[in-house]
Amino acid sequence: MKQKVYQVVFPATLVVAMVTFLSIFIFANANPAFAASGKKKSSVVARTSAVEQTEAQIKELQEALDITPAQEELWKNVAQVMRDNAKEMDALTKDRGELVKKMNTVEYMKFHSQITETHLNQTKKFIPPFEAFYNSMSDEQKMSTDTIFRTGKHGKHGKHKK
Repeated sequence: MKQKVYQVVFPATLVVAMVTFLSIFIFANANPAFAASGKKKSSVVARTSAVEQTEAQIKELQEALDITPAQEELWKNVAQVMRDNAKEMDALTKDRGELVKKMNTVEYMKFHSQITETHLNQTKKFIPPFEAFYNSMSDEQKMSTDTIFRTGKHGKHGKHKK
C-alpha cells in the first residue's frame, strides 16, 4: 500500500516541481518593485523562450536518465508533451512585457491566474505519459530520476555537470 501511494504521489510531486521550475523562467522578468520605480529595463536582455528552455531540459534529462531502447517510445511521449506545453506557454506569454505595461492590477492578476490555470492543465496532461515512462524504469533509473528532480541536477545519476 505504501509503495502504491509513493508511485502516485511522487510523479505528481515531480510534475508540480517541474512546472514550478519552468514557471520561474517565465516570470523571471516580473519584478513589481522595479515596475514601481518607473525605470526602464535594458532592451539588451533577451528572454529565453519556454520552448528553448524545454529543449535544453529534454536534452539534459535524456542524457542523465540512461533511457533504454525499450523506453524510447515512452520517452518520446513525455518529451512531446513537454514541447507542446512549452509552445502553449510561449503563445500565452508572447508579448507579455508589452501587455503587462498596459494592464492594471486586476487585469494583471487575471492574466497571472490564466497562466496558473494553464500550468495546472499542462501538469494534468504531463502526468499520464510521465507516469508510464517512470513505471518502465529500473529501480536504479527511478533512484536517479528521483535525485535529479529533487535536486534539479541533471548530470549522470544526479551529479551536476560542469
